[in-house]
Amino acid sequence: MASMTPANVPAASGSPAASPPSGVRLTGLDAARALAIIGMIAVNVGPRGEPGIAGFMYDLPVGRASILFVVLAGVGMSFLTGSARRPGGRLPWRTVLWRSALLFAGGLALQELGHDVSVILAVYGVLFLLSLPLLKAPTPVIAALAGALLAVGPVVWIGAQLASGTAFQFADPDLSNDAPHLLHRIFLSGSYPVLVWCVPFLVGLILGRAPLTDRRLQKRLVVWGGVAAIGAYALSQVLVRMLGQPGNEIGWDRLLSAVGHSQMPLWLVSSIGTALVALGGFLWAGDLVDRRLGMLVSAGRLSLTIYVAHLFVLAAIIRPEPHTLLRGYLITIVLSAVLVLLAHLWVKWRPIGPLEQLMRLPRRL
Repeated sequence: MASMTPANVPAASGSPAASPPSGVRLTGLDAARALAIIGMIAVNVGPRGEPGIAGFMYDLPVGRASILFVVLAGVGMSFLTGSARRPGGRLPWRTVLWRSALLFAGGLALQELGHDVSVILAVYGVLFLLSLPLLKAPTPVIAALAGALLAVGPVVWIGAQLASGTAFQFADPDLSNDAPHLLHRIFLSGSYPVLVWCVPFLVGLILGRAPLTDRRLQKRLVVWGGVAAIGAYALSQVLVRMLGQPGNEIGWDRLLSAVGHSQMPLWLVSSIGTALVALGGFLWAGDLVDRRLGMLVSAGRLSLTIYVAHLFVLAAIIRPEPHTLLRGYLITIVLSAVLVLLAHLWVKWRPIGPLEQLMRLPRRL
């Protein structure tokens, strides 16, 4: 069953059936968050696209780990603002704005490092900000919006490129951009266009309102997440065989794709489904997580700190490596193990990470 351990700081809760009881923490969410971080480390270390089964296995997190990370961000936002959905509840908008500003500014600054990574944090900040009008909205409204954006977002993304006659280069937002270019990269042409990546965040907002301690729901997440993950990918393969492989140039045939980071609907459905499997699986195996995966739980608690730390390590020590897939495996394993161990030791000393502490609204605000 889902295991809950006392949280060092009571979590914001929504309706009694929707959020974890006040003062407890779902360790399965922390474990899932750690899995997302480790997957993103692997993707960011590289190299990607290598041939053979080893290359295929290494590329499995591509377009999946980051989606899981964003879904969990939506879940966390829903937990944070759960009390606002109660009668007379007040929205913690100052906290949301504080986190949004820090993530946005920090993400732009971190993009300047020589790590050769597309930093996702600035997009996080924008998603937090844009979620404010939705945090007290009825769940069906959020679900309808997610469904509409799932269908429309990729179409607009392709249409904008066809209309301009220029394919997006996935240039990431940084401090050197003027306002128009910055907004364009954030919403359309960057590696994580908000127009598309808002969908997994909205799914996370919905999940955060669900009774995640319910064992039946946990099994449904695994089963239906698996159906979505496999079904969407299989549908893409069938359509590609029937209609042909999408061309190298941007066109409407790209809508058939389920390739990681293709920004297409079938990829979104498949990757979100994978995220649901991971989330439901860790929640369902909560007792095992507590007994055997304590280090993973600790890493999940310090996910932001670990994410930022790995960017500095890549920039300062690892680049321009790795030049081979074997080195990529070795660097990923060693870097992940060291960061997870350090996180575990930190949690034994202090329950909250340094950057996680920074995310808390200062009292004077």
